[in-house]
Amino acid sequence: MVYFTREYQKFFQQLTKNNSKTWFDANRQRYEEHVKQPFTALVEVMIGLIRAEDPEVAIAAKDAVFRINRDIRFSKEKSPYKTHMAANVSKQGRKSKEWPGFYFQFSADRVTVGGGTYITEPPALYKIRKTIIGDLPSFKRLVTAKAFTSKYGSLQGERNKIMPPEFRQWVAKEPMVANKQFYFMSDLDAGVLLEKALPDRLMTYYRAGSDINSFLKSAMISR
Repeated sequence: MVYFTREYQKFFQQLTKNNSKTWFDANRQRYEEHVKQPFTALVEVMIGLIRAEDPEVAIAAKDAVFRINRDIRFSKEKSPYKTHMAANVSKQGRKSKEWPGFYFQFSADRVTVGGGTYITEPPALYKIRKTIIGDLPSFKRLVTAKAFTSKYGSLQGERNKIMPPEFRQWVAKEPMVANKQFYFMSDLDAGVLLEKALPDRLMTYYRAGSDINSFLKSAMISR
């Protein structure tokens, strides 16, 4: 089935130009019918497909979908609404940017998909680094696997300039030991939103990143 119509894209094109509560309230029915409802339906399908391959993902769509309202409390940019819909499918859903999952974001002109760990707390970061240096050949195989690089290119993330002594010698052998984030992202043309097989298309990207996600999750729960 086709989940979205061009009205989805038109809504966000117009919201970009009219990002105010007054405009949004006047177009709330459009948002509910052409944006929120079909996006939620797709997220429910994606959760089911991912759960079939990763049973720990036992969440509802409401646990995965991010609010369209922006948090403007500490931002200089005061536009009240995001110009996209987004969801994070993992066992912790949208509540965690640390636990590896499958993230997808749909705007008027772009579909963004990805995964990994985006905000990695010090205890988890230490474990990931220890796991990498504990089996460097396996890590290198994962990040250079054709299934992964053909979809995402490379593993990304900001790096620490100053490293703990125990990791310094390893950075020359594998620069990603210095990463403080381990995530992967890819952009697709927004035209894929109108495809009947959209869930299948998204699942190809989920699967391409699943080995990296599994590596990160195993590392984070290791002792």
